[in-house]
Amino acid sequence: MAMITTTTSSPTFLCSFHSPLASKSSHYHHQWHILKPIQTPFSSFTNSLSSVKPLVSNSRRTHLCSAGRRKPTNLTTSSSLKEEYDGNLRRVLQIGLWGAEVVYILWLFLLPYAPGDPVWAISSETVNSLVDLSLNFFFILPFLNAVGVRLIDAPVLHPMSEGLFNFVIGWTFMFAPLLFTDRKRDRYKGSLDVLWGLQMFLTNSFLIPYMAIRLNDVDDDSVPNKQSNLGSVMTNGAPLVGLIGGGVCLISLLWALFGRADANFGGIVDRWEYVVGYLGSERLAYAFIWDICLYTIFQPWLIGENLQNVQQNKVSVVKYLRYVPAVGLIAYLLCLEPEEV
Repeated sequence: MAMITTTTSSPTFLCSFHSPLASKSSHYHHQWHILKPIQTPFSSFTNSLSSVKPLVSNSRRTHLCSAGRRKPTNLTTSSSLKEEYDGNLRRVLQIGLWGAEVVYILWLFLLPYAPGDPVWAISSETVNSLVDLSLNFFFILPFLNAVGVRLIDAPVLHPMSEGLFNFVIGWTFMFAPLLFTDRKRDRYKGSLDVLWGLQMFLTNSFLIPYMAIRLNDVDDDSVPNKQSNLGSVMTNGAPLVGLIGGGVCLISLLWALFGRADANFGGIVDRWEYVVGYLGSERLAYAFIWDICLYTIFQPWLIGENLQNVQQNKVSVVKYLRYVPAVGLIAYLLCLEPEEV
């Protein structure tokens, strides 16, 4: 019997296959037998190959197998493309954030086109309003006066303006533990204490540059910053910060709608009409609306990238609540894992 092989570009391997008969009896031995050629019309051709004696084992047959060439994987290419895409997206976000910072400063501080007065032409009435709002910080003075403690009388302002001011301040207060537990905070080389202090007591425009800087490439030579005393207090007391800030936000909403009912500020409709005019005439109130919009974007962004700090069984809750203004931040602070912060 003749065996004809065909040469291809694929490598050839010698493969052995066990015969199923080999397992039937342990008395079988591996013996090789000479197969006699069969007389056929091609016997002359066969006889010429009589020197080739095919050997067949009782338990094993030998075949020639061809294996195709394995195609190279493209995992490295996919990984490099993903890194390039992430890098391009990060650069676009950084450009957008720095652009937003420029617009924020120009539109709200310097240019005269937004409602109210710019910084260089601020009126004494606006300054007095800001001082009075600061005195009613977190409604501490009004509540002290309400229980008979009158170390200083709380300024009587429209409850809508007081509610808007304290709502934004309460929300800003809760951002402190979020910043101090941000996994990318070390890319910001400045002091987070100073950053949050300026954000809390001066202007919220300082959060935009932080969001841009935290997108910088990782510096392999940088050493993680040691947590400050303020950072330790804020992170260890995150649940308390969440309760205080969340309580202030809730009180602010109720105060805006129902506060100072004995001072003739009208009902809900009258108060709504006031706040519409207030936003269209006061630069400070107008800036607060910008801050609320920015916080609504930055809150789910920061929480979403720091879900590893949340208790494992509460990650799904925080993951969805993070999109709710202020409420998502309260949930994050209440569900922080102490070991992770």
